[in-house]
Amino acid sequence: MSRIRYFLPLLLLLATPALAQQGMSAVTVTTNADGSQEYSLTLQVLALMTALSFLPAIVIMMTSFTRIIVVLSILRQALGLQQSPSNQVLIGISLFLSFFIMSPVLDRVNAEALQPYLAEEIGSKEALTRAEQPIRDFMLTQTRVKDLDTFLNIANVQVNNEAEVPLRVLIPAFVTSELKTAFQIGFMLFLPFLVIDLVVASILMAMGMMMLSPMLISLPFKLMLFVLVDGWNLIMGTLATSFGLGAN
Repeated sequence: MSRIRYFLPLLLLLATPALAQQGMSAVTVTTNADGSQEYSLTLQVLALMTALSFLPAIVIMMTSFTRIIVVLSILRQALGLQQSPSNQVLIGISLFLSFFIMSPVLDRVNAEALQPYLAEEIGSKEALTRAEQPIRDFMLTQTRVKDLDTFLNIANVQVNNEAEVPLRVLIPAFVTSELKTAFQIGFMLFLPFLVIDLVVASILMAMGMMMLSPMLISLPFKLMLFVLVDGWNLIMGTLATSFGLGAN
């Protein structure tokens, strides 16, 4: 929970440099000649509120969240469960597992950018630059070279090394790589459950019970298989290790 405590101010710091400016007034009060007063929001607050609307996109597209939620969704379809676990449960699992996987990155951002900024040792621009680097390193590690080259060619951007790749190119390349990896993992998860569906359908066809839905019979067997192999432990462990956790 300590990481979550400083993750929220970190997102605000990444959202806009306007938040980092000292003495930012939220409301401007203007006194008219007749003594009446008018209240207006400053442009800085308007920019801040606009930037806050991008926070969900930052969490989803620049972290491990995308891969996790796609894999869990495919797993639910493979099991044949339409509403269990619910979308809220899957999102909650994905969010907190993302906190766990991103903890080394968050620790580095906290040590190199957030804490020096809170201690007023560096300015807002330098803090943003320092905070960006660990996130860039994480995305570059998970991005395929082919996907990166594709978006570099589309954007007509020439770079000499990975450090020069702009975020507007890196983020879509990272998301594309995450989707491909998620579908690869999902395909491997789907195979054993597909075999069970085929076996049950073949048995029912041989018995002449064509009116009975194979999904109704195969669902208990798929749930039993998933429980016997400790499926949730395997899924969570596979997702964590797919990002390189525990490799050392």
